Amino acid sequence: MNHSVPTGRLAPSPTGAQHVGNARTYLIAWLSARARGGRVLLRIEDIDSPRIKQGAADEARADLRWLGLDWDGAPVVQTARLPLYEAALFVLRQRELVYPCTCTRADVERSASAPHLEHEGPVYPGTCAHRRSADADALGDRPYCWRFRLPAASPTFEDGLRGPTTVDLRAVGGDFVVWKAARSPGMPSTPAYQLAVVVDDAAQGVTEVVRGDDLVPSTPRQLLLYEALGLPAPAFVHVPLVVGPDGRRLAKRHGDTRLAALRAAGMRPEALLGLLAWSCGWIERAEPIGARDLLPLFRLATIPVAPFVLTPELLEDRSVP
Repeated sequence: MNHSVPTGRLAPSPTGAQHVGNARTYLIAWLSARARGGRVLLRIEDIDSPRIKQGAADEARADLRWLGLDWDGAPVVQTARLPLYEAALFVLRQRELVYPCTCTRADVERSASAPHLEHEGPVYPGTCAHRRSADADALGDRPYCWRFRLPAASPTFEDGLRGPTTVDLRAVGGDFVVWKAARSPGMPSTPAYQLAVVVDDAAQGVTEVVRGDDLVPSTPRQLLLYEALGLPAPAFVHVPLVVGPDGRRLAKRHGDTRLAALRAAGMRPEALLGLLAWSCGWIERAEPIGARDLLPLFRLATIPVAPFVLTPELLEDRSVP
């Protein structure tokens, strides 16, 4: 793998439809790599099996093609890569960096002593942290997950948009899950997002990860995993989300912002791309433009650090071909 070539990735999760917010992040990620003559990879992150929607992966690929965002090579599908994740877990176990945890979600919620961030859950109190890796053998049929032991200090990283960034992981979630417990007897346990993406990005030679800033707390966790597994870490860029007029992330209450719906309504992709390019400061007015036409205009530094507020009027103005 030639790590000197800028390599980004698009990583839709087929848990639902892709929307305007996803499109903005994908566009930034695609342009960031392509504008430097780099590669773009496609990965379908489908290990969260209970939430996977039938046909959503095909729909995501159709959305990307509609936007004009291409990729290099065949798409990678996470559920086909379980042996790689198991091998990584084995390394963490050998190094005593993880321990088996039998606490349920309800147990952790009950022990919470403070409010927590929307997507982070309560701080894990360390109930099972006394265990060693080999203690898993004595748990019998009791379901358990594997948690990563946090060091005393969380790593600081240089975000391509935000600059130096530090998240105190002990205050945001605590020891984190790298392998989830089986959801029911007889069902397999599965790797958690944090471990799977680290293994995949390293294996695929990804040099830059561009994603929404709701995932900022994931980055120091992943940096700890890169170090623990002896893998090279990519650069990280976290971009602001697209929100509704109420300041909350896009949802049904904000109208139909699904790319499939906009496509079905007859919107031209260039119209949406123009709106997104304008929101990133690359063009002065929200006028139709193609993805490749944006390559010479791409600048990471012009992207506002505040969320982009999407109003129904902005989309309605673009609904007629």
